[in-house]
Amino acid sequence: MFIGYYNVSVILTYLGLSFSVFGIYEAFMGNISLAFVCLILSGICDLFDGAVARSVKRNDSEKNFGVQIDSLCDVVCYGVFPIVLGICMGFTKKFDIAIYILYGICAVIRLAYFNVLTLEKKSFLKNKKDDYYYGLPVTNVAIILPLIYFLKFLISAKAFNLAYPWVMFIVAVLFVSNFKLKKPSEYWYVICSILAVVGIAIIFSVKH
Repeated sequence: MFIGYYNVSVILTYLGLSFSVFGIYEAFMGNISLAFVCLILSGICDLFDGAVARSVKRNDSEKNFGVQIDSLCDVVCYGVFPIVLGICMGFTKKFDIAIYILYGICAVIRLAYFNVLTLEKKSFLKNKKDDYYYGLPVTNVAIILPLIYFLKFLISAKAFNLAYPWVMFIVAVLFVSNFKLKKPSEYWYVICSILAVVGIAIIFSVKH
């Protein structure tokens, strides 16, 4: 009845996208803190969606679909969503817009390059394991930007307004920089989950 592949391997990917879309809505409604919570939750979904996908038996078409759908969702979650957050926080000067354009371009380049590498690994590396990322994965903004947002409550407004756009600029450059980043161990999943819970608690405690 419908095109596409439907199995549990993409449930967390769609859940992460749902959090991001809801976060975009909350950002436009002026609920910036809640929007950042949604970004964190989206990042947690992405953290575990790969493990869920690998636990499910899939044919090649389903695996290729999973790669594409993951990157397409990442465009929204970690490409568009952070730009919307910046705009809704009032970063709307010409300099800010230029950074958003650069950020968006770098994010899609990074994701497209990831897809190409994934296909090449399947063709040439087969079952060999690659322990490195190439460039900064876009999903890292689910950690970086909330951390910067926390600074809003610790530093002056002037310092925060200066720092936030430059952080987005640096992150954009790192997306496409030619360096190898070692993939995290399984302990990183636990650490990130704990940090996410702490971060969400801090945001809500400060908000109220």
